[in-house]
Amino acid sequence: MNEALFFAHVLLVLGFILVAYRMGRSSLIALIVLLGVLANVFVVKQMELFCWTVTCSDVFAIGGILGLNLLQEGWGQETAGKAIRGSLLCLIFFVAMAQIHLLYVPSAADKTQDAFAMILSSSPRIVFASIAVYYVVQKIDVKIFGFLKHFFAGKLLPVRLTLSLLFSQLLDTILFSFLGLYGLVESIVDVIFMSYFVKCVIIASSSTFVAAAKRWVRPA
Repeated sequence: MNEALFFAHVLLVLGFILVAYRMGRSSLIALIVLLGVLANVFVVKQMELFCWTVTCSDVFAIGGILGLNLLQEGWGQETAGKAIRGSLLCLIFFVAMAQIHLLYVPSAADKTQDAFAMILSSSPRIVFASIAVYYVVQKIDVKIFGFLKHFFAGKLLPVRLTLSLLFSQLLDTILFSFLGLYGLVESIVDVIFMSYFVKCVIIASSSTFVAAAKRWVRPA
């Protein structure tokens, strides 16, 4: 069940990225920012996938990086840099607003406070590790994708997307595992291996699809 839902989830995120790309720069930037927020909210939920325990945020994290690469492909590195700064601002704003939301004293009739507290009051270490790693990986990915675009003379988009995503997500997995999870899990090596394997599945499913669909989806 999770595996089927996982691939449907990947296709749905890819579809929205392509729609945003077709609508133009502003729409794609907005979606990249939203994907960053969603990745940091859903990282606290775990699921069984391919007999391994992983978080539910990997699709959003890779979707954000993929959208960032398409943004750079269509509108240049400077625009991608603005999207990264916007993502960081919105992530910090979300964390601040979440904590303020939890400080309000609920009424006697309220039944949602415990659920909000469980989701929004996750370990500060995990939250800030996730935000810091997401920002750093975005910055590095923009540089890598820009280098590959120059190296391949703007051709072979599927290859460029795959190479940049494989490297950036390996870095993302290693950094977040050590900064956010070291000492909290039994085997950090197993966590890195399992998480990166799932990310490779997403990358394999997405890069070629997006590059092929780009032929029929022109930015506004």
